[in-house]
Amino acid sequence: MSEANRVSLAGSPSAAPVERPMKIVASAPRQASRVRRLPVVKTWPTWVIASVQIGILVSVVAAWELGADVGLIDPFFWSRPSAIWTALVIFFTSGNALLDIGYTFRSTILGFALGTTVGSLLGMSFWWSRNYAAIVQPFIICFESLPKLALAPLIVLIFGMDLASKVAIATALTLVVSTLTTFAGVKAVDRDSERLFYSLGATRWQVFTKLVVPSCLPWTISVLRVNIGLALTGSVVGEFIASQHGLGRTILYAGQTYEIALLWVAVLVLSTLSIIMYVGVSWLELVLRKGHAH
Repeated sequence: MSEANRVSLAGSPSAAPVERPMKIVASAPRQASRVRRLPVVKTWPTWVIASVQIGILVSVVAAWELGADVGLIDPFFWSRPSAIWTALVIFFTSGNALLDIGYTFRSTILGFALGTTVGSLLGMSFWWSRNYAAIVQPFIICFESLPKLALAPLIVLIFGMDLASKVAIATALTLVVSTLTTFAGVKAVDRDSERLFYSLGATRWQVFTKLVVPSCLPWTISVLRVNIGLALTGSVVGEFIASQHGLGRTILYAGQTYEIALLWVAVLVLSTLSIIMYVGVSWLELVLRKGHAH
């Protein structure tokens, strides 16, 4: 190539790209300034959140009472807060409030404990034999798809009108959920850890107690909150069908006699009981998780 051609190429417009990196560098701060940051959401204090919740509750109650006074709400079908308060006082002073609450509480806790324990042990037992798991699993799934509340009248006929029938219904609702959840934990057990245990000379029982049970424990803990609600549902349904005591029987009686204020009282007490049990189960879950972590 001649010297003239080199000079012409050097002076041609194709040599201009040498200045482009400087333009990119100069525009970099502008692009960085356009990057959007995550919005900072300020968390309200606990007392502020509680105040808002109480304010909403008071507003709903006041609007309910006012609506009943001016005729926007029919007090016969919906009752009114003042009448519900009067029925609440009568329920706890001259009624069988503590007996009914204790009856529902006992059946719920017994069904919850029995269903969770037996279901978890059944799910863990599938680890011992794949053939056993393959045989039993379809029956478990079939029982899960079956509307167990439809069997409640049969369960009451078998176990009677006492506490046993309510515990049986609550157990039936919680057992299958615990079984399937724990079985999922069994299938998630680390196979490499299992081989390591066997290579170190561990027996099957040692592998089960030292590896499988600790691995499945988080799965069992995760189902506790679900099971407490299912157990309460089973107990109340059993009381709907046939019972001499319980909050479910109170709700059924109030609905049949059109005592709407008493019905709301029973629903309110039942909701409070469910919240208390949910908080207790949440505390138990926290304790178990800390123990498992250590």
